[in-house]
Order: sequence, then structure tokens, then C-alpha cells
Amino acid sequence: HSVSRASSNLAFVPACLPPDPVDVEELQRFVSNSKRLFVMTGAGISTESGIPDYRSEGVGLYARTDRRPIQHAEFVRSASARQRYWARNFVGWPQFSSHQPNRAHLVLRDWERLGKLHWLVTQNVDALHAKAGSQRMTELHGCTHRVFCLGCGDQILRSELQEHFEALNPTWKAEAFGVAPDGDVFLTDEQVRNFQVPACHKCGGILKPDVTFFGDTVSREKVDFVHQCLAESDSMLVVGSSMQVYSGYRFALAAREKQLPIAILNIGPTRLDHFASLKLNSRCGELLPLIV
Repeated sequence: HSVSRASSNLAFVPACLPPDPVDVEELQRFVSNSKRLFVMTGAGISTESGIPDYRSEGVGLYARTDRRPIQHAEFVRSASARQRYWARNFVGWPQFSSHQPNRAHLVLRDWERLGKLHWLVTQNVDALHAKAGSQRMTELHGCTHRVFCLGCGDQILRSELQEHFEALNPTWKAEAFGVAPDGDVFLTDEQVRNFQVPACHKCGGILKPDVTFFGDTVSREKVDFVHQCLAESDSMLVVGSSMQVYSGYRFALAAREKQLPIAILNIGPTRLDHFASLKLNSRCGELLPLIV
């Protein structure tokens, strides 16, 4: 078998073998038997669009660097942490926001249009499912394309905030050193020091991306809604996630409790391997398009 990781867009995809015809057949049977499929996606579906993940062996952020994502409490508490976060995010935004859906995103959108996919829950904050046209969808951890005020709750588009940054920092320039999964880049403290961060134009409050940072929790309303969608489903498919984060893993536990069949498509081990009915070790964008 040749190892499939050819194009430059696959730099963040762990090496794996091409799909085995037996695997294709088994996943085909699984999907065909499902009438109301509940799909949960993770970072592994977006690596083929050129966005790195955190945990993949050898190519994830944790494997390549000692960088860790910002913690919710640190962002809320520290003005300098916010300045550092937004400076990096400002530099990374043009590249991060330009990423496009890959074949896996488009297949899931098509399944929705065909009435096969009952609900999609993504743990990703990159808006790629929305760009692909998925509508029956919950962004479990929010989306980097929206920003809101911690004070008054006012929402603006991240693209609009980019214009405010540019107006406030007309001469500020920084060269980036590599991009991270959440859209920011690596900058030195020296580069960050003079970066100006705007406040909410309505109340002067703190602006934060509409995403659940590490250490924060998903709202009870959203969790309850996803549980409701799962209760209406007859099977669960996990695509591109090791399910290490509890906010997503809890839905797999609920599916097991309901005795729903669970299939996993992910390169490398996951937290569900011991109770899934099917585990496939292939690239999402290579295997999903083979399913009719």
C-alpha cells in the first residue's frame, strides 16, 4: 500500500493508508441502514482544508510546538493576554478566514439535502460547514467568524472587527511564524507590545470571539438542544475527532446509552474505539465521497 498524503494541503493530515474496499463497504452499509443520521465532526475534517489540529500524532500543534491555546479565565482577566491574543488573531485572520470546505464537508451537506443526515454537530470553529452550505447544524464551540461583547452581548462580524483593528493600528506590522488551529499565529512579545485593541463601540466592554475557549463551558441550552437532536436520531457517525474533549464526548456516551450504532472515521485512536460498532482509519475527504 502506498501512504496517502500527497498535496501541500495535506501537510497537517497524519499519514494513513488509502481506504480499504472492505471499510468502504462497511461504512456504506452503516449509512444505508441509517434513516436519521447524527454526525459529529472534529478538527480531523478540516485538516484537509489546510487547518492544523491540536492532537494528531506528528503533525498536530501539540506535537510540533509547546504552544497551548488561550484559557477562558486568562482572556477575561488579563488585558495583556487579550492584546496578545488579538494581535496574533489579527495577523492570522486573512489566511484563516480564506480556508475553504473540502470534499468531506460537501458530502455531509449533500447528505443533509438528501434527507439522510438528521443533524450535524461540529466541534470546529472554522465555519467550513457553514461555507459548504450545511444548515441542520450546531456549532458546539461557536465560530471565530463572530465576535461579541462580554459586557452588553452585542455581536459583530469578525471581518468588521478586522477593519477596526486596521484603523487603530495603521503602521503596526508583524511577520507571522506559523499558523495555529484557532486562527492565530506565533508572534513575539516585542511584536505584540504596541498593538491596539478596540473596545465594544456600544458599551466600552471587552470583545471576545464567539467561541468556547479552553476552561469555559458550552451553554446548557445548546447542550440540551443537541441531546434532543440525538434523541431523534437512529445512529451516530463521528468524523475526524479523537473525542478527547468532554463537551463532545458526552454525546457519544448518550448514544451508547440509547444503544445507537456508532461509527468512527478518524486517523488514529479515539476515546470511543472500545464501544463503537465500526472504526475506520482513513482520510475523511477520501472515504466519505465513496459512500452513495
